[in-house]
Amino acid sequence: MRNLGILGIFKQAQQLQEDISKVKQELAGMKVQATSGGGMIEVTANGKQQILDIKIDPEVIKLNDKEMLEDLIVAGVNLALERAQALAKDELKKVTGDLLSQLPEGFKIPDLNL
Repeated sequence: MRNLGILGIFKQAQQLQEDISKVKQELAGMKVQATSGGGMIEVTANGKQQILDIKIDPEVIKLNDKEMLEDLIVAGVNLALERAQALAKDELKKVTGDLLSQLPEGFKIPDLNL
């Protein structure tokens, strides 16, 4: 009887691993966007927290303010990554339930920085 309990736990763990792998694949195709500077900078990231695209309004380049442009890019990238991380957490929660919040501090899911 005890072995069946352990076997059940292993089966659940294997299923969870498969579900997480599937979510990671799906996240690669999901996109989030963020803007900064009132839309002068637009950043697109995927659910795996990878920056896919940065668009810069030509008007901001005409201002010839390198420091402002750098600040706007950093702000846009940080917001896009924050949104991508929130998306990843939401999608993983669908398959893991409350398990993510119960993991030890510092525990990371590979490829997701969660």
